[in-house]
Amino acid sequence: MLLLDPDDRIARVNAEAETLLNMSQRALLGQGIGDVLTLPSSAARRAGHAAAAFDTQVETARGLKLRVDLIEAEVPDCAGWRVLTLHNAAPSRQLGQTMDRAAAARSAVGAAAMLAHEIKNPLSSIRGAAQLIADGAAPDELCRLVIKEVDRIAALIDRMEDFTDTRPREVAPLNIYPLLAHARRVALAGFARDMVIEERYDPSLPLALGNHDGLLQVILNLLKNAAAALGQIGERRITLATAYRHGVTIAARDGSGRIALPIEICVIDTGPGAPEDIAEHLFDPFVSSKPEGKGLGLALVDKLIRDMGGIVQYSREGVPHATVFRILLPRAA
Repeated sequence: MLLLDPDDRIARVNAEAETLLNMSQRALLGQGIGDVLTLPSSAARRAGHAAAAFDTQVETARGLKLRVDLIEAEVPDCAGWRVLTLHNAAPSRQLGQTMDRAAAARSAVGAAAMLAHEIKNPLSSIRGAAQLIADGAAPDELCRLVIKEVDRIAALIDRMEDFTDTRPREVAPLNIYPLLAHARRVALAGFARDMVIEERYDPSLPLALGNHDGLLQVILNLLKNAAAALGQIGERRITLATAYRHGVTIAARDGSGRIALPIEICVIDTGPGAPEDIAEHLFDPFVSSKPEGKGLGLALVDKLIRDMGGIVQYSREGVPHATVFRILLPRAA
């Protein structure tokens, strides 16, 4: 983190910034940020607005090129002062194929364990029913049992097939508010019927670029997770929030530049959040904090949003902490 004064000079840095830039605080203090660090042109700096650029390149005065996630924001109640945060994005990329193989192996192990657990029980029921039918037991009820258990297996396989669909998802200009209203009504009529779902919207939000059915599936999935996280005691409140975020960008998949993601949708709950040991892997397939969980829901959320050209993030924010799932989507042209 670097603290910048109104003249864009460095007033303070933390130890992590010294390590990342390979310069001491004494050497950095008083220097203009442009003399120390070449910021990406896409991180447009506008008074009163934060700016963010994910997976972008910056260069130090000594010629060191770094891949970072960059966020710049004004300091409240201190006009002109700004905080620049750099998160080193290089280590995960430097590990390259090693990390990819580790993630693939973890997913494969998780898939095998989940399939073994989920399919073994219905197959046992089917085998038992078949034995009873062979022994002359009343077939009608047992046939219904067989059909029900086969349907369970088919439903599981259908969910896993969602991940194998690599066709481009059709996106179009989308007014997200009717979609959010529909998702809220569905939740309040079913899994969140005894909860409060608060709406905190930016009424001037422009059209987003997305897929209606895919985004509805994402919002319902996140609302269902939030309802499950709240349990049966304490404040049972979920918040749906929207905002326009200036300056938030990510690198285009085809390397053609950067894509702005200003449309923000948040699903917020007051539950305990994910355990720390799995928080960084929350969107990986087969990772779940629930004993009965299959670890497919959030992985599918991530895939659907990426198919629309956006990103989804998990964080714990505020005092007291709340769980925030943040969706960032492109704006329709």
